[in-house]
Amino acid sequence: MDEPVETFNPWTVVNLVFHHLAENGLHPVLGEAGDPAVPAAALLRALGIEPGRNDETVTSARVQDDLARIRERMFSEGRED
Repeated sequence: MDEPVETFNPWTVVNLVFHHLAENGLHPVLGEAGDPAVPAAALLRALGIEPGRNDETVTSARVQDDLARIRERMFSEGRED
């Protein structure tokens, strides 16, 4: 049986690195040197992980369940049926 492909969002890598650099006194900027997601995706591939949206997309079952709970709370408050 094939192992499932592991995916991770390159923008999560960008966010992690950006904050790590800033916490260490550096001054990273976004956009001036190009799209940082491209090299982040390359780094993920070099580590054997496919760039992707992992299970945090709005189409994942967990996210849909969370959204359904939020909608129920928000739209049922104060409603008299």
